[in-house]
Amino acid sequence: MFEDGYLMWALFGVFVGGALAMDLGIFESLRRVVLGRRKTATSSLITKDIHSASTSCSPPPSSGYYSTATFRQGLIWTIVWITLTAVFAVIILLEMGNDKMLEFVTGYAIEKSLSVDNMFVFLLIFSSLGISHVFQHRVLSVGILSAIAMRIPLIVLGASLLETFHWMVYLFGGILILTSARMILQRNEKKIEVEKNISVRLLRKILPVSTELHNGKFLARRNDILYATALLVALVIIEVTDLVFAIDSIPAVLAITTDQFIVITSNIFAILGLRSLYFLLAGALEKFRYLKPALIALLLFIGVKMILSEVIHISVAASLGAIAAILGGALILSLIVARR
Repeated sequence: MFEDGYLMWALFGVFVGGALAMDLGIFESLRRVVLGRRKTATSSLITKDIHSASTSCSPPPSSGYYSTATFRQGLIWTIVWITLTAVFAVIILLEMGNDKMLEFVTGYAIEKSLSVDNMFVFLLIFSSLGISHVFQHRVLSVGILSAIAMRIPLIVLGASLLETFHWMVYLFGGILILTSARMILQRNEKKIEVEKNISVRLLRKILPVSTELHNGKFLARRNDILYATALLVALVIIEVTDLVFAIDSIPAVLAITTDQFIVITSNIFAILGLRSLYFLLAGALEKFRYLKPALIALLLFIGVKMILSEVIHISVAASLGAIAAILGGALILSLIVARR
């Protein structure tokens, strides 16, 4: 049925597009617009009743409620995205074969595990700028869509370079090993110095910056001057951070396969589930104390695999097993230590 590759792309687009629209609340926004139009055509009494019904579910301004509701929503959508990924993996198995399915699952596992390290950066950015959970959702929604738009050309470029110039495999392998070394030497920061951040300094060359929230807007006008708010500052820092992260993570997936369909789809599935996973784990990230050593080991493994690819052949199945062992061991050890 899916002999034509374009149909697989179309299926992927429909698959992800529908779920993404629900996750971002696009359908809910449309429903509110329709309800709003209906309310203008009814009596004021009905309007009042509809307004009361629509606002009765609004969360009270207590931080406790937000944390509970955020965790619940994060859990639901994490399960949804993992389920969708599993279903799509089955479709790949049926239509493209076992090898492609293994490549997809391995690429997804690599991207997902490396993305978890980004969540520490998200938490650091939001806490440094004083952005609450209410507005973090908006920043990450825009940030993830921007990350997808940025990654697709990077993946196409990286896959094309590997297919055209075989020596690029050594360059990409070296990048991964250098990244692991950088992570070993990296200090654990408690707060970002916003004024000294290079992303913020570049942003200041374009717009004046205000570190206030301005009711959740990305841009705000004050005294006829357009300012970048704290949300836009957070978004810019996240995007620049993700660009650096993509330079590390994309070669890691390309070490498994250069099939652009597999690399792009596995990357997008991993990224789309990142926002919900962040809200699920935001309060417990510090408990994963062995995650960073595991990611360092993971990057070292893939980097060495790329450099020695002409000498030692490691199958996709073996790579997936090694990745699962590294991440699983780190998770188990973290949980054991956390319970003590």
